[in-house]
Amino acid sequence: MVVRGMSNPFYTKIITEIGDKIEKAGYTMVMQQIGTSDDEILTAARMERDKKLLGLIFLGGRLNYSKEQVSSINVPFVCCTFNNQYGNLDNSEYSSVGIDDNQAAYEAVEYLYKEGHRRIAVLLSGPDDGSVSQVRFEGYERALNDFGIELDENLIISINSFNIADAYEGMKDWLKHKHDFSAVFAISDNMAMGAMKALREAGKEMPKDVALIAIDGIEASEYMNPVLTTLCQPMEEMGSEAVKLAVDIIRGKKQHKHIVLSTKLREGETLR
Repeated sequence: MVVRGMSNPFYTKIITEIGDKIEKAGYTMVMQQIGTSDDEILTAARMERDKKLLGLIFLGGRLNYSKEQVSSINVPFVCCTFNNQYGNLDNSEYSSVGIDDNQAAYEAVEYLYKEGHRRIAVLLSGPDDGSVSQVRFEGYERALNDFGIELDENLIISINSFNIADAYEGMKDWLKHKHDFSAVFAISDNMAMGAMKALREAGKEMPKDVALIAIDGIEASEYMNPVLTTLCQPMEEMGSEAVKLAVDIIRGKKQHKHIVLSTKLREGETLR
């Protein structure tokens, strides 16, 4: 398993589930964690060669793999928590398991819209960075369009990171410009938690002054004050399905497959 983004708490439960299911299937897990700017394909190819691997699971990664890039990998691989959204790999050449990120973002904005919000800011890594951030931004943009809300560039808070500290600093700087907004859609819980600290320091009470919603459902966000309203991803199910896909393909039982799982709203306290 290659884990992209070493400090991301979203992966904790998934890694635990993957390790458990791999062991129960009679295999041994070899894990390598890499930074968000590192190349997981090179890492995976090196691991495959050195450890004589039978299969690979990518936990987090780029969304634009090409056939040429993955040609150095000679074993079946599964993309867990994402898919090859912008690449040119044929769906029959790899497996994936994750949520529909575009739709989850759409639903997050829809919850805010139904609460009467029209000035909805989005906190993200970047709107066109080729990552899950871009997919969720497209869901945000689609929702605004469907609800007749014009996209306002001033309400796009790009921080070029998924880090909680960077989200805090980014929100803090953005708030200095005094933009007119009543709600924030953070594309991840981690980023939402950083934003909450900045909002509190700016004297904004949630949900009285600002509504906040995110996607992920990490454990820490449930213990925030107020509790974060978020669309929870089925982390254990993701990990379990990723291993099942990999093992079935290794054993020749099944062809590659793409599984889309549903999110579940945790109502929390940052949205009325």
